[in-house]
Amino acid sequence: MAEYLASIFGTEKDKVNCSFYFKIGACRHGDRCSRIHNKPTFSQTCLLQNLYVNPQNSAKSADGSHLVANVSDEEMQEHYDNFFEDVFVECEDKYGEIEEMNVCDNLGDHLVGNVYIKFRREEDAEKAVNDLNNRWFGGRPVYAELSPVTDFREACCRQYEMGECTRSGFCNFMHLKPISRDLRRYLYSRKKGGGKGRSRSRSKSPKRDRKRRSRSRDRRSRSKGRGDRKGREGRDGRSGRY
Repeated sequence: MAEYLASIFGTEKDKVNCSFYFKIGACRHGDRCSRIHNKPTFSQTCLLQNLYVNPQNSAKSADGSHLVANVSDEEMQEHYDNFFEDVFVECEDKYGEIEEMNVCDNLGDHLVGNVYIKFRREEDAEKAVNDLNNRWFGGRPVYAELSPVTDFREACCRQYEMGECTRSGFCNFMHLKPISRDLRRYLYSRKKGGGKGRSRSRSKSPKRDRKRRSRSRDRRSRSKGRGDRKGREGRDGRSGRY
């Protein structure tokens, strides 16, 4: 009997423990769920509830179909990449090496904007939870807890990954929002050296590169403008001084 109960623990056959909470670390019924949510006392994974605010999602109507604000896909990706990099770098530098970080793109209240950070060590996840619950992000308090999720393959919606999920953002399995390829390569290459000193200079991050290119274009534009003025001054026989 004990072997049977152990074999069905956390599955849909388990009538005592909530399978959704076990697989996803969140349940749409919340505290009203008729099954038990076994919150872990130790885990590698830290859950930051509803942390990411998607401008496109927040601009949609209640049925999730009508887009009110005009936010391009390119702007949306840059906004998301900046958020992901800020959270990843801050948590890895402060608490320990991150094996995996995922952000939900679902619309259900129990999943929307959830950030799951899987650390290499359980002690690092515990330290992160204790500290982050005393911090704010984007003008809102952070709500952190240990999560039972360690295998995200079991938590993800396979239909969504194939582009076939009929429930859209209201699916009860994770719809994970991807980051850009360059940012993924940069962030996960930080682990190779070990420790804070292993990371590359943050000036080489994709976000900083974008800002630097923008400033460079501005400087070239101003320099060109000064050159044009000097040329006009020389032709008109006037100097640049009063």
